[in-house]
Amino acid sequence: MTDTGHYGFATRAIHAGQDPDPTTGSVIVPIHATSTYAQDGVGGLRNGFEYSRTGNPTRAALEECLAALEGGRHGRAFSSGMGATDTALRAMCRPGDHIIIPNDAYGGTFRLIDKVFSQWGIEHTPVALSDVDAVRAAVRPNTKVIWIETPTNPLLNVADIALLAQVAHSAGARFVVDNTFASPYIQNPLELGADVVLHSTTKYVGGHSDVVGGALITSDDELDAQFGFLQNGAGAVPGPFDAWLTLRGIKTLEVRMEKHSDNAEKVTEALLRHPKVSHVYYPGLPDHPGHEIAAKQMRRFGGMVSFLVKGGEEEALRVCSRTKLFTLAESLGGVESLIEHPGRMTHASTAGSLLQVPADLVRVSVGIESADDLVADLTAALD
Repeated sequence: MTDTGHYGFATRAIHAGQDPDPTTGSVIVPIHATSTYAQDGVGGLRNGFEYSRTGNPTRAALEECLAALEGGRHGRAFSSGMGATDTALRAMCRPGDHIIIPNDAYGGTFRLIDKVFSQWGIEHTPVALSDVDAVRAAVRPNTKVIWIETPTNPLLNVADIALLAQVAHSAGARFVVDNTFASPYIQNPLELGADVVLHSTTKYVGGHSDVVGGALITSDDELDAQFGFLQNGAGAVPGPFDAWLTLRGIKTLEVRMEKHSDNAEKVTEALLRHPKVSHVYYPGLPDHPGHEIAAKQMRRFGGMVSFLVKGGEEEALRVCSRTKLFTLAESLGGVESLIEHPGRMTHASTAGSLLQVPADLVRVSVGIESADDLVADLTAALD
């Protein structure tokens, strides 16, 4: 494989793990649609492949590319972001252990930890990760993982990755950063001290709302070996076509993230001016409490925006139902713009908990359409 470590981001996205096929010269990685591989005698594996749950050349190309984009030594691809989350936690935690999570974590992550891992006797504490003293105070002798999102989903709070890495490591805990909202183009947590970076590659990495996947990236050889064991043993692996689609999406990640960010800034400006919007959450705003940290650790501020609608939940639901270009749907990070009501949709699992989101909250994933059209669509829905 070509050594791409010294190249810029866009070059790595297009070339890392993706040399022309040695047999045919294909400039695009082939879809290796096979379940098994011929062996040259018992145990005589060709390039290490024996069975596609264990390894597949298309998936291997994706994993090498993901590692290169995050500046890690190892990448592991999974069939979903939750599959990656489950694998990471099972590799690092045992019954009786304790996890610190954001107090506004993604609903699926919270559901897995609160409803599934709690049955294994694994405890968790939700903390406002922007309050480093609160994180320190939440650390227990049995704390094994500090798990963060930055920006968070859906309130777009920002955590200081480098500072929290120090807190985790001083406590002897692993430090995991869910980098889904930022993408590898905007933020690289391993460079700031994270042990593991997680992505729902369904979102910005794939970028076209046509594939579901997840990833874990690390430079820790021991951790990667554990991830690989569980990846194979539990089998939450992506098929070759899913891996191929994700690789295709990665090639345009830089240009897409620039456009997402440009459009989000224009949408944010329009929301700030609108009389029916009581608050806007976006780390690019100078008065956002995490703005200075975001400016330090992010290239741009991303394409996710959340806002509160005057009139409460019913008015927020009405806005979600009236847009024409912003499609009412869960997920995020695709080229098309999406709108959702977190309290009724992606974060319904947090109802009644400390992580319950405001009822008047609306979240938008700003796509790469013409910005003026998106502003007009949201303005009409609010009017």
